[in-house]
Amino acid sequence: MSRAAIGASELLRLDAVSMHYGSGENSVTALSGVDLSVRRGELVAIMGASGSGKSTLLTIAGGLVTPTSGEVIVDGEWLRDASPKRMAAIRRRTLGFVFQDFNLVPALTAHENVSLPLELDGWKTGKARRAALDALRLVELEDRASHFPDDLSGGQQQRVAIARAVVGGRSLILADEPTGALDSQTGELVLRMLRTRIDEGAGGILVTHDPRHAAWADRIVFLRDGRVVDESRRDDAASLLGAGA
Repeated sequence: MSRAAIGASELLRLDAVSMHYGSGENSVTALSGVDLSVRRGELVAIMGASGSGKSTLLTIAGGLVTPTSGEVIVDGEWLRDASPKRMAAIRRRTLGFVFQDFNLVPALTAHENVSLPLELDGWKTGKARRAALDALRLVELEDRASHFPDDLSGGQQQRVAIARAVVGGRSLILADEPTGALDSQTGELVLRMLRTRIDEGAGGILVTHDPRHAAWADRIVFLRDGRVVDESRRDDAASLLGAGA
């Protein structure tokens, strides 16, 4: 693919990405020739059975794993060309991860958890704390800024994780089953917060097994045995909801 072909509105492009583990008879294919793009203002849901390659796709998109073959482009940067130092900077400044188990630091307050990535990136403490407070305000948790994770509900912890994922203007959010540990009402609230950030100009991938959650996305991509086998747009959400009822 020509590098000039990468559109300005594209935050993520996976081009013929494959991932193999092991060799010979023990070789396992996690992804095979996957093409995927995510634009600004777009949330893409990834669905598939366990072992279909959903989590592998997310770790590759986030630069945590280098694919066996194919290219990954994040906000115009080709990850295969990035040095370890540059790759770390991309993860700090562009990529935001939201995990099912929150991954908050227990010894830090909500405010400190959100500001930590900025401080690690060299921001002055005062500036980082102000940005963190703005991010917590976005997820309606400004009044819980001084609370530690153990003093927050599961839904509140996940909203702190979303604030941490978007703080500092990060533009690509990668969410791996972010509502899996939450009740349905709280999960819907978390998805609404995520959707709000996407509508403000970020882009995102949501890995989920629940059609009702996938219906929050603009596109739904289906994986099977490491391959993209189907795709639906938001217009088809009603039929997905019916199938998941």
